[in-house]
Amino acid sequence: MRCPYCNCEEDRVVDSRSCREGMAIRRRRECTSCDKRFTTYEYIENVPLSVIKADGRREPFDRSKLLDKIQVACYKTTVSAEAIEQLVDQIEAEVGSLNVKEIPSKQLGERVIEHLRQLNEVAYVRFASVYRQFKDKSDFMRELEQLANN
Repeated sequence: MRCPYCNCEEDRVVDSRSCREGMAIRRRRECTSCDKRFTTYEYIENVPLSVIKADGRREPFDRSKLLDKIQVACYKTTVSAEAIEQLVDQIEAEVGSLNVKEIPSKQLGERVIEHLRQLNEVAYVRFASVYRQFKDKSDFMRELEQLANN
């Protein structure tokens, strides 16, 4: 590993810890040349996942896009940034455990909706309204009634 301070390629690992629920390893390293410490992360390399859109197009799964959409749904709610990160981690882990190379966007969206329903009802309704393309207030009312009955 190249030192970010002096570009030396010799270092030693001072500490290693599991992070991201066992999906990564955090390593503290010390440069043998300048004695400065830095942190690196080691991740499991996953097979690229493609999302099949409603119109049949395929695009690579983008964690940041999923994170952005969930953040928009959680805007001005009591949901913390940490909880949103954990939610995205959970969804990403679930999808990764399916051992598939492609997943329909509908299936991915339904997973997000289920998690948001448990996390925050307002965020759930916001996400569902965009994802399910509510056309008028009757669509909202139907969803709210279903939420109230569960």
